[in-house]
Amino acid sequence: MDQYLWVLKRNERALIRELEPERLALLDEDGLLALHKRVRRARNKHTTSYRRKAAGKVPEAGGRGAAARASDKSRGRAYVFEEALSIVSAELARVAHDAAEALKDERLERARAGRSTGPTPDTDGSMLESSTGRTRSHTKTTGGVKRDASSRSKGARRQATRDSR
Repeated sequence: MDQYLWVLKRNERALIRELEPERLALLDEDGLLALHKRVRRARNKHTTSYRRKAAGKVPEAGGRGAAARASDKSRGRAYVFEEALSIVSAELARVAHDAAEALKDERLERARAGRSTGPTPDTDGSMLESSTGRTRSHTKTTGGVKRDASSRSKGARRQATRDSR
């Protein structure tokens, strides 16, 4: 990636400098999301630009391979931002995973302490109203009302086919 930094403009180099490990360590999840968005937009811009320029040079160069060689700067910029996006994505995934683990640990701790936010069981075992004010009821399905209805109608069609023989 360092070999292609010479093709970047000043503001693009500033964006790449934000990927230094010391700077990334200072960002929280929201900051990383904002950085990810900016890097992704720059990557899309330069990738699109490279592809359009190379496609425009195909007729005069006589082939895609020859046209691709003619736009090294554009390809270099696209490559730099592709690498930058992978760095930010990996860091964002790590931070998001850490946050999810912390939230999971917090919820488990609250459940162990008996301070669960879920509905509380009544003395007879039924569930009382939850924080939304509705009682919980659950109908066992295979994953969806539409799927269950489809399955029933398919069975009815099969039976009708057999009955008509």
